[in-house]
Amino acid sequence: MQVEQSTLRKLVTHDLTDTLLRVVLIVLLVYLCVRVFSPFARLLTLAMILAIALYPLYVRVVRWFGGRRGWSATALVLSSLLLLGTPIVLLGTTITSELSEVYDRVEGDTLAVKSPDPKVAQWPIIGPRVFATWNAAASNLPKFLKQNREVIKGYAKKVLSMAAGGAKTAGMFLLAIVVAGILMVYAVAAGNVFRRIFIRLTGAEQGPQLQTLCIATIRSVATGVVGVAFIQAILLGVGFVLAGVPGAGVLALIAMFLGILQLPALLVSIPAVAYLWMAEDGSSTAFKVLFSAWFIVAGLADNVLKPMLLGRGVDAPMLVILIGAIGGMVTGGMAGLFLGAVLLAVGYQIFMQWVDRGVPEAGATAPAAIAHTDDTPG
Repeated sequence: MQVEQSTLRKLVTHDLTDTLLRVVLIVLLVYLCVRVFSPFARLLTLAMILAIALYPLYVRVVRWFGGRRGWSATALVLSSLLLLGTPIVLLGTTITSELSEVYDRVEGDTLAVKSPDPKVAQWPIIGPRVFATWNAAASNLPKFLKQNREVIKGYAKKVLSMAAGGAKTAGMFLLAIVVAGILMVYAVAAGNVFRRIFIRLTGAEQGPQLQTLCIATIRSVATGVVGVAFIQAILLGVGFVLAGVPGAGVLALIAMFLGILQLPALLVSIPAVAYLWMAEDGSSTAFKVLFSAWFIVAGLADNVLKPMLLGRGVDAPMLVILIGAIGGMVTGGMAGLFLGAVLLAVGYQIFMQWVDRGVPEAGATAPAAIAHTDDTPG
């Protein structure tokens, strides 16, 4: 009896040691894989989102090219780089030059605000007050800058650092378009792999449904929220540059951020219209009318673009998208601004599907309650 217990103890000890060794090796392997993959995680995640969002368009291009997937991906990537890369480079260059100019003016104590047009004082009700405030700012700004020069220089350096980070993010976004083109070529094989993973994690019935849910949510959020905000920011940014509005690139970024948060871009375009009419820069009335109409139309463009790109709408509430956008930007910069809204919306949809599976339908509980009432003695 003692011999059997001793043998059993040795077997248990051996199995426990073997199990612990396997767990340690698996954890070590996972850790090393994460370390190797982490430098490319943000790029590949953004590329996957772009690939999923652009895949329906890619399928159409494949038909145009007679089924040649490689040539189709190349054409789509080059077109995307031309259509998206040109405005991004234009706005990026504008932002960099504007911030550098502001920093140089702060260093040289030459930063100033343009004096208002005297016609501003003739506006009804608010004209005299706006003219007085604007004129005071234009007159007192040099004195204020001299008194707070060191503080302003510190903020200027931080702004330049943020601009450099934004340029890096823009470069990563353009590179992600190229990677997305490669992923779309192998989309069928990749889809089968992910389907097998979902089935292994959730079962044969729920796996394909979860995969379809993730793809639909990513496309809906990426095109209907982030895509619309990006297009609107490009329209406004190009208009700001052509009209000579100060801080055109920064205003375009603000417009994109407001669009992702589901706030109207008119919060940016209306002040730009006001600047056109208040600044004394010698522009003609036709010039001001043209760009005023441009800014208003671009500020309202989301009302037309969302029904076209969003389809049946984003199922995730606005608060979820807002938290995802803000949290993503805080943790991941401008790339996180895109990824945060998409990933949190997907997570919300998956969680709510899991919740709904555990809640009985109202129609299913009613017959049981009625039957129980009928069977109860009166």
